[in-house]
Amino acid sequence: MTDIDVAADTLARRRSGSWRRVATFRRLLLTVFVVGQTLVACYFLLWVLPYHGGTLVELGLLALFALLYLWIAVGFWTALFGFVLRLVGGDRHSPLKRHAGAALEVTPLARTAIIMPVYHEPVHWTLSGLKAVYQDLERSGHLDQFEFYILSDSRDPNIWLEEQVVWYRLCLELGAEGRLFYRRRKVNLNFKSGNVADFLRRWGRRYRYMVVLDADSLLSADTIVRMVQLMEREPKVGILQTAPSIINGESLFARVQQFSNRLYSTLFATGLAAIQMGDAAFWGHNAIIRIKPFMDHCGLRKLRGFGLFRGPIMSHDFVEAAYMGRAGYEVWLEPGLGNSFEESPPTLSDELSRDNRWSRGNLQHLSILLFGRRLRLAHRMALLNGVMAYLASPLWLGFLILTTVAAVQMTDARIDYFPEGHQGLFPLWPEWRPEWALGLALSTLSLLFIPKFLAILDAVIHRTARQFGGVLRLFVSVLVEIVASVLLAPIRMMAHSRYVLGALLNLSLTWAGQNRTQETSWRDAFLTQLPGMVIAVGWSAFAWSLDPLFFLWSLPVALPLVLAAPTSVWLSKVGAGQTLRKWGMLVIPEERVPVQVLESARAARLDSGHDSGLTAVEEAVIRPSLNRLHQALARNLRLAKREELLEPLVERCGSEGPGSLSRNELSQIFRDQQALVELHQLAWQAPLDSFWGRRISMLSRKGRKRSASWTDAN
Repeated sequence: MTDIDVAADTLARRRSGSWRRVATFRRLLLTVFVVGQTLVACYFLLWVLPYHGGTLVELGLLALFALLYLWIAVGFWTALFGFVLRLVGGDRHSPLKRHAGAALEVTPLARTAIIMPVYHEPVHWTLSGLKAVYQDLERSGHLDQFEFYILSDSRDPNIWLEEQVVWYRLCLELGAEGRLFYRRRKVNLNFKSGNVADFLRRWGRRYRYMVVLDADSLLSADTIVRMVQLMEREPKVGILQTAPSIINGESLFARVQQFSNRLYSTLFATGLAAIQMGDAAFWGHNAIIRIKPFMDHCGLRKLRGFGLFRGPIMSHDFVEAAYMGRAGYEVWLEPGLGNSFEESPPTLSDELSRDNRWSRGNLQHLSILLFGRRLRLAHRMALLNGVMAYLASPLWLGFLILTTVAAVQMTDARIDYFPEGHQGLFPLWPEWRPEWALGLALSTLSLLFIPKFLAILDAVIHRTARQFGGVLRLFVSVLVEIVASVLLAPIRMMAHSRYVLGALLNLSLTWAGQNRTQETSWRDAFLTQLPGMVIAVGWSAFAWSLDPLFFLWSLPVALPLVLAAPTSVWLSKVGAGQTLRKWGMLVIPEERVPVQVLESARAARLDSGHDSGLTAVEEAVIRPSLNRLHQALARNLRLAKREELLEPLVERCGSEGPGSLSRNELSQIFRDQQALVELHQLAWQAPLDSFWGRRISMLSRKGRKRSASWTDAN
């Protein structure tokens, strides 16, 4: 170890000790505020309850209320911390604040891999985003230090064959041969984490860092370069995470999500980063990772429990951050790194489908949280936070059920002066304090809504309100978002409760790429939301039969569930979202001030090329140039296997077309060079009235039309 390395290590240790003391103080302060406020709220609830916690039902209500109140109080105080820190100019302990801009600018870059794991994504759309990142780095003059990897787990031949074609065309267009690589795994083991692990085993030692992108991720060159420079300056940082902004929202639902993310995350991300500091979470994408410690310490063993808690870890990112921290490395969230983007699902049904998958991965973290060894407390809290993101819904549902039971007991049953759970010689007199109940409800709602108005104040103070359309439009947009949130909260509660139950019962689940364009039909909305609507109507009718006051109390939850189908359809409308955008509502700064990487991605996605009308499988067979490309990427299987397995498949596909084969059988054909050669020859020798003959005729007609159009244009 050189003297320079020793000095750098000593400086890193001093900084680590400094921020840890600050982090401990901040976390203790947060704990005092959250726990203190929750205890006060629970005290008020005890006096609101008729028997003051003297029955088992009331004790259950108190326990659930305490958990839920703690959950929302943490969010409230995190946002308030962020607001205060932004008032004083930011957190001086953050990685960006610790280094002067001039010092970062002259920091040399290290070899970095930019990887994009994909699985059944829209191919042209996804790789156009990667193309935009490549071009942005090229414009910045720093491209030489970066190489790109498309890591495919796609199983459908129509998708992975198209991936190979688009990748090859990008290489030619960008001159990226030897810099932009494509690899598809034959066996899809351990989900995304297994995909990344396979890349690291093959090529990880070539690079010091890797930047992980999702299929919908975009990062500007300035942000990527700054991340590498920060990692070079901070040798103890293992993962550096940005706070992505949601973009490209078209439907009303997506635009609401996009607006709320962009406006509110400024406070929440600042507060969260200040509390977590070097023990931050990792969200799996839009982050840079130091490869060597990641390879050494972040391998994920399969869980050895039962049901959901057995097998590969589905949600790997939080666990990897915890393991990186356990190894002595830091994980930071840096809100000051801008121009980091992702997309949200366009409809409520798509979001809930994604949540169904995510809930399973987050609930698995219970096993790591309880039985993981030598994990830092902050990372255990991050795991608990992920669990509560979905477990809060069944807790809320349980609270509503117990409230209904309590209402039944007070309405239909005679007053019990010696209720179950009460011990003593004297009767327990029920008391009602409706004014206290109203005050408690309002104080709980304030925890949810005050941060939203603090975000408006923050935008006014920092003079960014104009970027959201001005103060008045910003205020109205927040009101629109609040209405949408109120309508969506009970729907999400019912869906998440169902997902948690399904996960704990270990019911099967399929994984698919994300829908990005389709609106929700009335039929799909009613089929999806009908159970919740029926439950809401029945609950409200029952509440009315008990007591009109209890019926009114139930409406904030029951009414959104009754309106769930219209809400789902209405929010999915692209026209509604674009109308509000024209009025200057729900706009974000990136829509008013263009960002180069976003503009490049948008232009690339609009240029979809010529549609031949053929599938990727059909083009791979018919087109000579594409057939040769796929041959070059295929392998030569053993002769015995070809004779036994592939020759009958090739013959059937040549005579009947690809529809006669399963997806797995087609994949076997297109992985073999000789099979591709034989199938290409069979297709071009086929009669004109055969399947392949008709496809070749279609391709020829398309080619003549394009040629005629080009001639007319010139």
